[in-house]
Amino acid sequence: MDDDQRYRAVHSRDARFDGVFYTAVRTTGIYCRPSCPAVTPKRENTSFFPTAAAAQESGYRACKRCRPDRTPGSPEWNLRADVVGRAMRLIQDGAVDRGGVSALAFAVGYSERQLNRLLTAELGAGALALARSERAQTARVLVETTDMPLADVAFASGFASIRQFNETMRAVFDRTPTQMRGGGPAPEGSLTLRLPYREPIDLDRMLGFLGDRAVPGVEEFRDGAYRRTLSLPRGPGVVELSAGNRYVVCRLRLSDPGDLMSAVRRCRWLLDLDADPRAVSEALRGDPVLGPSVTAHPGIRSPGHVDAAELAVRAVLGQQVSVRAARTLAGRLVERFGQPLPEGLENSGGGLTHLFPAPAALAAADPTDLSMPVSRGRALVGLCAAIAGGDVDLGPGCDRERTEKDLLALRGIGPWTASYIRMRGLGDPDVFLDGDLGVRQALRSEQITPEQWSPWRSYATHLLWARTDTT
Repeated sequence: MDDDQRYRAVHSRDARFDGVFYTAVRTTGIYCRPSCPAVTPKRENTSFFPTAAAAQESGYRACKRCRPDRTPGSPEWNLRADVVGRAMRLIQDGAVDRGGVSALAFAVGYSERQLNRLLTAELGAGALALARSERAQTARVLVETTDMPLADVAFASGFASIRQFNETMRAVFDRTPTQMRGGGPAPEGSLTLRLPYREPIDLDRMLGFLGDRAVPGVEEFRDGAYRRTLSLPRGPGVVELSAGNRYVVCRLRLSDPGDLMSAVRRCRWLLDLDADPRAVSEALRGDPVLGPSVTAHPGIRSPGHVDAAELAVRAVLGQQVSVRAARTLAGRLVERFGQPLPEGLENSGGGLTHLFPAPAALAAADPTDLSMPVSRGRALVGLCAAIAGGDVDLGPGCDRERTEKDLLALRGIGPWTASYIRMRGLGDPDVFLDGDLGVRQALRSEQITPEQWSPWRSYATHLLWARTDTT
């Protein structure tokens, strides 16, 4: 889009572009989302920024009316596989807060200087500014929707000091944290957040999809809510996800509040909340094969996962067996190799008792003693050894093409397994599982060319599964 096209989107208050770009008004010093209900500014007073961080770096404050920090993340990062896209996924996962810009640069294979130059040229802000914007948005949610002490909010959001927290909130929102405090109390030991998304969304089907695959001890689905344990950088946690009024209700219990950003980001990846369902619908609605499913399932998503390594293990367990059998096998691994939840988290989710086994624990297992064919056991142990040893990168900033090649080079990992890991574990929106049994049953004898569904072939796969309910 050029700036004239962006201005037309602002003039029509088109919500499809919320989070895709931001509008700044020179005369007020405020930046908004495109759908802001305020009077449309004059064209000559309007500037456009690709990120909220870029607008903040240029001295603009967030609009108090449209709350641009409440918009879903840009769907661009789901699609992009270049350095900038990989870096953004890492920043959103809290990589800068945990290891600094140097760790971020190392993860994507660039120097700090090169990476900042690329980010600034593309997004209008460097890595620190982008991370600061993420921190500020997280902090605002905590300040306004929980009763956490403000000092705890500061550190949970990734700020290094109370002073930095106060200065950033005043600069970005033109108010101090004390002035922003709304005072909505939260249950002791938990946080309740609202996760926004672009409408429409087929949330019931997606939660049911996850519930059908729930591993005993790690996940459960009951009373319309999906719950699971989380292995986070600083410690374990538990999350409950359910439908709200135009948002997803996210209830978190964390052993370390510093994992908040990472937990929220992983929940968004799990439910594909940053997707643009209208773009998917527009591309696939006219297709003679997929069109009826698009109409029957408006807002269908491509569920990801909270832990790509866990998803990879479960993909191997699911080779040539039913969903029920794969769940049973995974449950046995959890009982033997999973880490029990610490006291205080174990009873917070009913049947949630363990974290899914870490790759290092499974890499040390005897492949002949895993209640599965020995060949699959060897494939599982070999995969976990490669992940634990760093030979296969499944992190949010990985190069998807390289990771798929590395997976296929492992014994016992075929095209279906590697593609499934890429689709769900790495969040690639353009993977078609042409060898999948459910996909073949849905297509029957129809002749199709999957390339015509690019870049939304992952969604095409889910639409075909929905056609037969063979998921």
